[in-house]
Amino acid sequence: MQFFANIQINPLEPVISYRDKILLTGSCFTEHIGNFLMKSKFDALQNPNGILFDPLSVAGSLLSYVQNKMYTENDLFYLNECWNSWRHHSRFSNPDKTECLKNINQSQQQAHTFLKNADWLIITLGSAFSYKLTSESSLAPGKLGIDVANCHKAPAQHFSRHLNTIDEIITVFDATIHQLFHFNPHLKIIFTVSPVRHLRDGVIDNNRSKARLIESVHHLVSKFDRLYYFPAYELVIDVLRDYRFYDIDLAHPNYAATQFVLEKFSEACLDESTRQLMEEIKKLVIAKKHKPFNPESGLHKKFIQQHLSKANELQSPLKDVVV
Repeated sequence: MQFFANIQINPLEPVISYRDKILLTGSCFTEHIGNFLMKSKFDALQNPNGILFDPLSVAGSLLSYVQNKMYTENDLFYLNECWNSWRHHSRFSNPDKTECLKNINQSQQQAHTFLKNADWLIITLGSAFSYKLTSESSLAPGKLGIDVANCHKAPAQHFSRHLNTIDEIITVFDATIHQLFHFNPHLKIIFTVSPVRHLRDGVIDNNRSKARLIESVHHLVSKFDRLYYFPAYELVIDVLRDYRFYDIDLAHPNYAATQFVLEKFSEACLDESTRQLMEEIKKLVIAKKHKPFNPESGLHKKFIQQHLSKANELQSPLKDVVV
């Protein structure tokens, strides 16, 4: 008896390898994929603006990396005893304005340089809802209508909410992809849609939102070469399809669901030799974290030497892999 509906995932062509540089951006599910790759010692950079959910924020951040935009004091606002940016996640917020700007611009510069030479860009979209500052907002005078990537717990009356249409999503990414390919002609892009359910929007509006993202992404993948779709959303919603695979909030996939998606990602996007190398590297990472009972013992020194030799063996054909 078959308890799960299988899903056909076309293998990625070309596959991701350890020689590739990978930039990841988008929703919190982006960080599951990014952490998975970075723990396996891929050359990856994730969410230079912090977590972003909606298409306008993701596209705007990517264009800012292409343009190497440097932020100024005029881009910041003060709220809850911190300086914040409407374009950035609260991990950049800081009580010191200078420190806030420094961290933002260092991340911008790093993203600009990394994206210029990246082989892959992985974009995970979370919601088709976007937010803009309203005319009543005293937090950003003169900035009526600017897109807001993070509300920073500001009162709701400062924002207007908009469910982007499919045409609006396609239009913003169409322009962004053209600029990305002009900036980096060998860049390849993988789109995913986050399986995290935005229940604050309500179940009906969450489904409307996800449907618009999925349709928009498939239109783009059909239009452009070097664009691919990985079905993270469908793996959780249609294959696992059970609240057992969600955390207690019923919104976020739990550990088992996330690992299931990452296993499918490995199978579809990495070849066999890369997966084998990943397993060897994981062993070295675990060994590095080992805390010896007696650091001066001969057994521990032998343990260190064995794993050092293994690390050198793995690094010889791949100088860019650092354990």
